[in-house]
Amino acid sequence: MIGEDGPGNGAATGPGPGKAPGRGVLLMAYGSPRHLGEVGAYYTHMRGGHAPRPEALAELESRYRAIGGGSPLQQITREQAEALQLELERRAGERWVVTVGMKHSAPFIEDAVAELASQGVGRVVGLVLAPHYSTMSVGEYVERARQAAARSGGPDELSFVTDWHLSPGYVAWLAARVREELETIPEPRRRGALVVFTAHSLPSRLRELGDPYPEQLAETGGAVARVLELPAWTTAWQSVSNTGEPWLGPALLELVRERAASGVQDFLICACGFTADHLEILYDLDLEARQEALRLGVSIRRTRMPNADPGFISVLVDLVLEEVAAARR
Repeated sequence: MIGEDGPGNGAATGPGPGKAPGRGVLLMAYGSPRHLGEVGAYYTHMRGGHAPRPEALAELESRYRAIGGGSPLQQITREQAEALQLELERRAGERWVVTVGMKHSAPFIEDAVAELASQGVGRVVGLVLAPHYSTMSVGEYVERARQAAARSGGPDELSFVTDWHLSPGYVAWLAARVREELETIPEPRRRGALVVFTAHSLPSRLRELGDPYPEQLAETGGAVARVLELPAWTTAWQSVSNTGEPWLGPALLELVRERAASGVQDFLICACGFTADHLEILYDLDLEARQEALRLGVSIRRTRMPNADPGFISVLVDLVLEEVAAARR
């Protein structure tokens, strides 16, 4: 996921002065630059401190420029955090502190853990805004949070929701979004539409490690397809990087070209591996994929993203409360 810098370490929401916090949530996302001037530092952090080649930096800057110069992810993530806190307090009847920590831009995961510790929150649930687990993605967030907690001396209890790709609430939310978008396709063509479930690609060597990530995307797609009795669906991968090693495929545009050549006229993309509008949505789908569809003479639609939709926030609340209950056992 792509995000922007936000105000304050950890972008905390929670009780005001003099109010003792109850439980906490460490809400984690990928991060991104706030504006074009920060793209270089962001890209360097993504590369483990190694500056990108000038042409690679220029390419990423051009993508941000194409979507208006920045990503809305940071603002959306703050809205998600605020809504999550309010709904947790309403349903659980106790105070909560929700902090936002990013993987590759401030406020970093470490900042958010320190914020929770400074507020004296002793019981924390970590939740990554990515439903599918991989050691290369969610696993890295969890490890950084654990290390930060060890350095800061808290919280006393820290547990994680490690994957939620088959959460009943999430599957139902996705099914409703696919249904509403399918209904915009004229009836004579609707049955021939191909629904494509996507997530961020990762190096394909993770298959050799027994990593569940590729199968989990297919499981999410299959669960939604069963709810809707979809006649045609598949999976594809976004944001395949040129790192000199194979990545998970097929890439979305490759799949669209192949299926268009075989006669598919309508594609509906459900980017179920992402939870907010950001670069992979606003550029990859809304610009790049639609331009390719225009060239091919086919139609591409996408489902709307969760963002701070109340139904999606309810899904997150369920996940947190279920983890709290599991930690008590």
